[in-house]
Amino acid sequence: MSEYRPEEIEARWQRAWEEQEAFRTDIHDRSKPKYYVLDMFPYPSGAGLHVGHPHGYTATDIVARYKRARGFNVLHPMGWDAFGLPAERAAVRENVHPATLTQRNVDNFRGQIKRLGYSYDWSREFSTTDPSYYRWTQWIFLRLMERGLAYQKEVPVNWCPAQGTVLANEEVQDGVYVETGEPVERRLMRQWLLRIPQYAQRLLDDLDGLDWPEAIKEMQRHWIGRSEGVHLRFPLATGEGGLEVFTTRPDTLFGVTYMVVAPEHPLLADERGLVPATHRALVDAYRERTLQKNTLQRTDLNKEKSGIATGIEVVHPITGERLPVWAGDFVLMDYGTGAVMAVPAHDQRDWEFAQAQGLPLKEVVKGGNLREAAHEGDGILTGSSFLDGLDVGAAKARMIEHIESTGLGRRQITYRLRDWLFSRQRYWGEPFPLLLDEQGEAVPVAEELLPVELPHLEDFRPTAEGEPPLTRAEAWVTVQDPATGRTLQRETNTMPQWAGSCWYYLRFIDPHNVAAPVDPALASHWLPVDLYVGGAEHAVLHLLYARFWHKVLYDIGLVSTVEPFQRLYNQGMILAHSYKDERGRYYSPEACELHTKGNAPGWRVRETGQAVTQQIEKMSKSKLNVVNPDEIVQEFGADALRLYEMYMGPLDATKPWQTDGVRGMARFLARAWRLFVGELADAKIDRAGTPGGAELKLAHRAVERVAEAIETMRFNTAIAALIEWLNALYGEERVSPWTASRFARTLMPFAPHLAEEIWASQGGEGLVSHAAWPEVDAAYLRDDEVEIAVQLGGKTRATIRLAADATADEASKLALAESRIERALEGMEIVRTVYVPGRILNLIVRPRR
Repeated sequence: MSEYRPEEIEARWQRAWEEQEAFRTDIHDRSKPKYYVLDMFPYPSGAGLHVGHPHGYTATDIVARYKRARGFNVLHPMGWDAFGLPAERAAVRENVHPATLTQRNVDNFRGQIKRLGYSYDWSREFSTTDPSYYRWTQWIFLRLMERGLAYQKEVPVNWCPAQGTVLANEEVQDGVYVETGEPVERRLMRQWLLRIPQYAQRLLDDLDGLDWPEAIKEMQRHWIGRSEGVHLRFPLATGEGGLEVFTTRPDTLFGVTYMVVAPEHPLLADERGLVPATHRALVDAYRERTLQKNTLQRTDLNKEKSGIATGIEVVHPITGERLPVWAGDFVLMDYGTGAVMAVPAHDQRDWEFAQAQGLPLKEVVKGGNLREAAHEGDGILTGSSFLDGLDVGAAKARMIEHIESTGLGRRQITYRLRDWLFSRQRYWGEPFPLLLDEQGEAVPVAEELLPVELPHLEDFRPTAEGEPPLTRAEAWVTVQDPATGRTLQRETNTMPQWAGSCWYYLRFIDPHNVAAPVDPALASHWLPVDLYVGGAEHAVLHLLYARFWHKVLYDIGLVSTVEPFQRLYNQGMILAHSYKDERGRYYSPEACELHTKGNAPGWRVRETGQAVTQQIEKMSKSKLNVVNPDEIVQEFGADALRLYEMYMGPLDATKPWQTDGVRGMARFLARAWRLFVGELADAKIDRAGTPGGAELKLAHRAVERVAEAIETMRFNTAIAALIEWLNALYGEERVSPWTASRFARTLMPFAPHLAEEIWASQGGEGLVSHAAWPEVDAAYLRDDEVEIAVQLGGKTRATIRLAADATADEASKLALAESRIERALEGMEIVRTVYVPGRILNLIVRPRR
């Protein structure tokens, strides 16, 4: 070839890697240390990859290739998170079956990813929709049932009639489904739930040993929401029972002026008729309105603090004072006891509610301006009997002691974490391995009958009555119990998309095992995942759910590590320019141009002249700003795309896409090709030559810089070192094959196709992808000469160059020979010399006497 042609080079080496199964992991090899590097596996949407997806995939591939070169046995797999509502919605839109759509999308994603030259072990590929995979998802669910962690209950849910399914709280905003804008209503429905709060403390404690971004760990801690306080009882004024509450501020007990219960609280529906007739209609109407709101709407801190007086009163357990009970939608029945003691002087939410409803305040902690806000900070107790004069910390301890000694209550720890709603009324998901008897009680399917396969349905939409689609599979639903002869019905709900992604990292270790989800011995060797890379949007739910399942599997002895992912790294988002007119209509970048003539310069639609604004936004089909990696690869090559994605800036930063930046990386690769393979190779590469001192120093320093940058995930710094190295080599008269070999091996993790080409052209054995990382001699990392500052009395007066190992006397002699130092010393004498080798010489002086 007379010029660099990435389309030819890349296709050739991708074929070679595939034919040789170059990246297949010998999972049983114990002769090398293991390294498990994993991407958060993708959901294969119909749109295919955009250039944001390779951002994280390129990073993990660099690490995987580097670790192999450093002698590690690397596991680097890829698969597909393909069940779930998005695929089903897309199938409805395109009028195809979800199975057909999913297979088409997976094939497209796989092809796109392979064109980027990633070193995945494709022999381990699977999809969460494969029966051989979800057989074990169902098996894990049965283990959850056995341990009492899975149960059925009638609970209020977000029901979307148009989609015919329950939605998570995070999918609903302002009463509509965020994806479609369709209205959502609250319904009571019988659902499957998982008791994740039973693992709350372990989920909290084990965060401390993880190498995760602190912000992500803090988000998990907040979601789990551990609270320490007391549980106590306020007797009803009628003498019939009481109201149970939990508080983290027992020091403010004397400041309670009213109580608030959730509108669903059983106290309001008590058959004894505790709500007076004068309040009954208003309370019932308020309860109905509340049922139409989701949790996020009810707990929004900025919303109006609505409530209704119930007419019920309780008695303060210490003072005997009567307190009114209100119903407020911000109190949730499934958090704590569903009731709170309100201290409006020292809790901002209570203060706002009191202001809205005209309720009194009572200051019990000095400080703050209660006319403007609650005082939630520290201070001295007042108006609190035996607590007066104590600070908040001492008052808490004293009140807890009093409550326990008098039998008014007990210490308690609670968590914000709620039971996980685990069923969906959709088709495209894992069937539950359950049979229901005449009473609706669940009977587990025998393990030897797993998987319970998802039946094929031509009509996979929910029924008009809101029943799950699987109710249509009549022959599948009705089952004869061979043991008892009873006619049973299959559970027709399906599992949520989270189920398959909870444990996929485990199956990659042993994907073809037909006897267990994974061989425990293999899991013991390969876990935890050493590096897990993905977007911060999974900071809570996916990571929390996966950690929960892992701990359950630990408890049953399937895995031997308490956590699945030791190191977590969140790559930043790649944004793109979008163009929008004043009506909110988007235009493609190709349709727009920068208009510079006249008095109103700016962006215009090329054909119509319509003014548009250019802005940086998340890539989206609806914004017409998606950049397809296939087009970039076709124009510049996969190596150039890989390099640009890593060179844009720090991996964890959000960055705007600039196609011109890819062009710059393509030029760097073309220069490397010309030097080591192309028209300059014969003139520059001294086939019989050995490297000189300058060449050795260049190579060892570059290799060291690149290795250090990879270890710390600073890939832009590594690429800068490669560019500087190549530029320096162009300045050398001759370059030895020794340097060419090291350049190819150091380039390999970043631009593997060109690295293979350079390696082969220089006579390297086998694949450079299998070659060892270049060794570094520390002797070449030290400078022969250094430049240091010379200070007089702490002020820099000059700089001198001297040998890196020069003594203090040698440094002083050179400094005193400097004319600027000589002039500065006129009339002065040196009292003392402070010398830091390689950095500074400070001459401590004073006037001559």
